Amino acid sequence: MPVKVKICGVRTREIADTAVAAGADYVGLVFFPKSPRYIAPDAARPLAELALGRIETVAVLVDPDDALVDEILATVRPSLLQLHGSESPARVAAIKARSGLRAIKAIGVATEDDVGKAAAYRGIADMILFDAKAPAGSELSGGHGLAFDWRALRGPLVERPFALSGGLGPDNVWEALVATDADMVDVSSGVERAPGEKGPELVRRFIQAVKAFRPLKKAIGS
Repeated sequence: MPVKVKICGVRTREIADTAVAAGADYVGLVFFPKSPRYIAPDAARPLAELALGRIETVAVLVDPDDALVDEILATVRPSLLQLHGSESPARVAAIKARSGLRAIKAIGVATEDDVGKAAAYRGIADMILFDAKAPAGSELSGGHGLAFDWRALRGPLVERPFALSGGLGPDNVWEALVATDADMVDVSSGVERAPGEKGPELVRRFIQAVKAFRPLKKAIGS
């Protein structure tokens, strides 16, 4: 199967349409006010409606309380949730039970030891997203455009399916896939012209590169 693609931090109809037309599998809507990619729930609803039946929408939340979860469910009606904060396994399970939706749990990675933290979410999260750990003191848990040493994902601690994020873009995503063979890749700043402002051509190039990876790999027998 081709690698799946998530375009995260979508804030405009143009980028949502571009992602759908180019063959992305998910669009991510960020509901963390400190992020330059933040979108208010009321503004996100038309984008989620646009995606309905064409592509899955992911609500990206950072340590949300129950009130925010309920607001997003009622207003946006996403396909699934991405929990990108310090949510414990118990909290992830509680949010899944409350929402009735699948959940992706992000794990910040600086070293191979961080990869092992994913084991605590086994059987709870539907997918683990390995992202570059945020710099010390940062208020943002993702979206920094930083990569980590992808070799950390080659060990036995990594279970499939898993997703990769952090510092990806059209020009290095093949290198990342060769190193990790991730099942899904998640891009945000790597397809932006400025923080929070995505470029349609960058989005298209990224999706085209990812979707060509496994078919070409199979064709050359590697």
